[in-house]
Amino acid sequence: MIKRLLLNRQTQVRFIKFFTVGGTGYLVSIMTFNLVKHLFGPNIAFNTAYFVSTATHYSLNRFWALRSTRGDTLKQFLEYLGTAALSYSISFTCFKLLRSEIGLSLGLSQAFSIPPATLVTFFILNFWVFKHHDHPSDTVSGETK
Repeated sequence: MIKRLLLNRQTQVRFIKFFTVGGTGYLVSIMTFNLVKHLFGPNIAFNTAYFVSTATHYSLNRFWALRSTRGDTLKQFLEYLGTAALSYSISFTCFKLLRSEIGLSLGLSQAFSIPPATLVTFFILNFWVFKHHDHPSDTVSGETK
């Protein structure tokens, strides 16, 4: 089943878009982290960067990468927040472990804390929160792109 989902063209396109959004969110996170860390320290910088990049991530996914036709926007947003909380937990735990247990620098700890949460987040968002139903712009002559 997972192999079939991963080979599905629509899932691949959505993953590439999600990855692009993630890259944008990553850049936003790194820039925010570096701007804030000197003023308030690494923990507040991490949290601020996470919040700003999450807002960017939600907006780009909701309206571009993982567009959804669900009509229950509030419920969907709350599901997204739950997913973001899980992602945050994974990221912050990795950040703290990489920093304190492995001794990586702040930048590397922050950078390497993102990929584990990204994979979990894609599957939850793609197959549940922003579950795809064909959009008119996703079809050409009645066939899915």
